[in-house]
Amino acid sequence: MRLLLVDGHYYAYRSFFAIRDLTNSCGEPTNAVFGFVKALRKMLADVKPDAAAVVWDAGLPERRMQLLPSYKQQRDETPDDLARQFPVIEEAVSALGVHNVSLPGHEADDLIASYAAAAREGQAEVVIATNDKDIYALVGEGVRVYSTNKTDLKDPKDGFTLLGPLEVEEKWGVPPGRIPDVLALTGDAVDNIPGVEGVGPKTAAKLVREHGSTALLAENPALINNEKLRVKVAAAGERLRDNLELVRLDCDLPLPVALPELNISADPAAVVELARKCEFRSLLAEYEKMAGEATSVAQGELF
Repeated sequence: MRLLLVDGHYYAYRSFFAIRDLTNSCGEPTNAVFGFVKALRKMLADVKPDAAAVVWDAGLPERRMQLLPSYKQQRDETPDDLARQFPVIEEAVSALGVHNVSLPGHEADDLIASYAAAAREGQAEVVIATNDKDIYALVGEGVRVYSTNKTDLKDPKDGFTLLGPLEVEEKWGVPPGRIPDVLALTGDAVDNIPGVEGVGPKTAAKLVREHGSTALLAENPALINNEKLRVKVAAAGERLRDNLELVRLDCDLPLPVALPELNISADPAAVVELARKCEFRSLLAEYEKMAGEATSVAQGELF
């Protein structure tokens, strides 16, 4: 079995900012819905999964907030035009036959990690569609990351790639399992996690390659030859220990929808209804045919 796990908020935001000023004839924003539907349909065609879920954030974990009360507090409010589209995106996901899943008080990356762990126990292959740095730590036997980023493609004509351990190590400079060590050293501005002053990804990867563990460096900064860097790491010892816990993914959360229930079963009639509401002409025509409907498309500006 091949399981596709999609980072819902990442693709919703990416779609919203990639496609601007798209509305239906009532003036309702539809740009994020359009982009999300297009991306999800491409994933399903590229990956050809047997089961799939779009995973959504549903709060911040208490353990991270206790370690760092300012965790993610610098993030801007969700744009109103995007917030209005989230229910429609979830409706579109369901119509396309994919489950929406979330767990109150937890982030999507932890739930993705838990689904991936459960799927691997059953010998399923897992493909994760995300750009979340933490998730790359999960890549290994039977777990790959779906990417359409041009920098990841060996041939732009391919349109997508599945990043395995070798590709992730080439991208990060360390094996997937050591990515949390790199993130603990660099911090993460997106999540408001402070790192060691002056330590970027290349320096962090070099330290991890040389010493194997950020925890070891936090306990024994004398291992570092460069004096300035040694002093900085020594001063950040407690922060590094906290950072390792902050970037650690939970892999044993309860699954809100059981794995056997994540089968894909599209509802053409529901897609037709959605396409009419959003005025997506090509999608409407395709699914009207699938649903066996003979009604014609209303005139107007359709996308």
